[in-house]
Amino acid sequence: MPVFRLTDHLVFPDPELAEDGLLAIGGDLSVPRLLLAYRSGIFPWYGEEDPLLWWSPPERAVLRPGHLHLSARTRRSLRQRPFEIRFDSAFEQVIGCCSQVPRPGQDGTWITADMQGAYVALHRAGHAHSVEAWREGELRGGLYGVSLGGAFFGESMFSLEPEASRAALEALDARLLAWGFTLLDGQLPHEGLAGYGFQPVPRALFLADLADALRREGHPGPWPDRLPER
Repeated sequence: MPVFRLTDHLVFPDPELAEDGLLAIGGDLSVPRLLLAYRSGIFPWYGEEDPLLWWSPPERAVLRPGHLHLSARTRRSLRQRPFEIRFDSAFEQVIGCCSQVPRPGQDGTWITADMQGAYVALHRAGHAHSVEAWREGELRGGLYGVSLGGAFFGESMFSLEPEASRAALEALDARLLAWGFTLLDGQLPHEGLAGYGFQPVPRALFLADLADALRREGHPGPWPDRLPER
């Protein structure tokens, strides 16, 4: 399996060359490189002690906006509006919580200090966004990701109480649908995402869908808390 070593040149190999998902090693987490990676269907993912690794998996977990699946119990709970939903009001706090909240079966985090700094820079450049669930002035859950054209690339989510992260995901899905987004990427398929309605999509089809999404206008940040009335 070929794994390419990146140089200082701002270029990535063809993502279809990543046989088992791992495409390249090295490079940096600069805003221009991250934007090129996402536009190419590539994302960084590595552990605290690992070198910088870039991935384009054979299948991607994809949700079409408007097709989010939540249980009847969750929808009943969220209809009571238990959380105040905000966008981009606490990006650094959200990514910090995502790195710290323990997850079953995981030892440590891939959201390293370098990764946090890189995505904060991407947020300040208007391309990374957070969706937050607040209760009584305290952040109780949320998610963050990258937005380009009509595609949103979900990175991570956290919850400090039941339904908080689902409330943020529901708000994101509604926002993407209202804005005409066509693609919500969950990266690697797994059971948890499948429960929300994410479907495994072969890489070639994902890249074609991504190319279509990138032709759309997009909504660089900061994102407003409320959409304008029609």
